[in-house]
Amino acid sequence: MTLKHHQPECILDLRASLGEGPVWIEAEKSLYFVDIVEARVHRFTPETGAVKSWTAPKRLGFLLPVNDGTFLAGLVDGLHRFDPKIGEFSAHTEVEPEKPGNRLNDGCVDPEGRIWFGTMDDGEENDTGSIYRVVHTPEGLSITHHDEGYTVSNGPAVSPCGKILYVCDSPEQTIFAFDIDAAGNLSGERVFAKISNGYPDGVVTDSEGTVWCGTWGGARVSRFRPDGSELPPIPMPVSNVTKVAFGGDDLKTVFVTTARKGLDEDILKKEPQAGSLFAFRTDVAGSPQNTFRLNG
Repeated sequence: MTLKHHQPECILDLRASLGEGPVWIEAEKSLYFVDIVEARVHRFTPETGAVKSWTAPKRLGFLLPVNDGTFLAGLVDGLHRFDPKIGEFSAHTEVEPEKPGNRLNDGCVDPEGRIWFGTMDDGEENDTGSIYRVVHTPEGLSITHHDEGYTVSNGPAVSPCGKILYVCDSPEQTIFAFDIDAAGNLSGERVFAKISNGYPDGVVTDSEGTVWCGTWGGARVSRFRPDGSELPPIPMPVSNVTKVAFGGDDLKTVFVTTARKGLDEDILKKEPQAGSLFAFRTDVAGSPQNTFRLNG
């Protein structure tokens, strides 16, 4: 697979309804990602072009690697374990049972092996979403509530140093930043960047701390320096760009998930590969994919 610098090419013509949450698993040389609407997990191996897919019991927003070879998945109702070796999901911890209109949306793992994830109003109208942190203790998973008031929480992402958390509220067209202390507490909420053309979706950071943001309705990957100033975006051939992941042997291949959701037939005729997986090369390596740390 020969890719060009900052020139996206379709590498998997999947046409997902809502492709999201790409993560590069170095041990498998493969990219895992989800289709939220279709409740599907996909694994793509670029070297061979092989694709394997699984159906989740419910819609899922993210799939994050655990240090025992499994994944922790954010389904509509809470956290589930997924074992790709046997292809099975098992319910783990319910989240926000008192808010049946909410669902889990996006997540990441920080350098300390903690998971950060957000919830959102499934109808995308009410600001009932929150941000949570997950750690593993001898008693099991410990989930801590940290912030609230999000209609569609997105991202989140952590800086390479592990001291800054980036979170989007997509309808507000805003990326927020928080400071993370040694104990994993958040403080210093501030506006990191605003997006005027489109809506910020999933964000990740590269090895230099640049924030890469999939831009829903903006047909581009937006990029911001650590100080919040904007770098030239990467134009995409489809409107709904959801999230990127860095992979390949040098972590300089950028994989991009996209979506067909929300596009009418006229737009889909112009963007037939909407929902597919794209990739291009870049000059700064991404940060290695962190894994959720099980203690013991």
